[in-house]
Amino acid sequence: MHIKSNDTVIVLSGRDKGKQGKVMNVDPKGGKAIVEGISVAKRHKKPRKQGEPGGIITMETPIYVSKLMRVCPKCSKPTRQAFAFEEDGTKYRICKKCGAGI
Repeated sequence: MHIKSNDTVIVLSGRDKGKQGKVMNVDPKGGKAIVEGISVAKRHKKPRKQGEPGGIITMETPIYVSKLMRVCPKCSKPTRQAFAFEEDGTKYRICKKCGAGI
């Protein structure tokens, strides 16, 4: 998967097109991610225990990863990622536009 937790992403299509947010959780099996402030839904919650408040809560719903593109922290542009290898053989991600390590 090209998106990982704590990445900053931009939405490419849908009702939240153009918005940016931080990835909170990724589901590789389902191909979805939960992004902070994106795809927000309201849910009516009933109090289950005594003293627990009920009401309408807002929560982020999962969005398909194919609708997201990573934003480079250095150049602040949406970009694809490439991989590079260090001398000891470890692999890391780089920005295709500016070449900075992600």
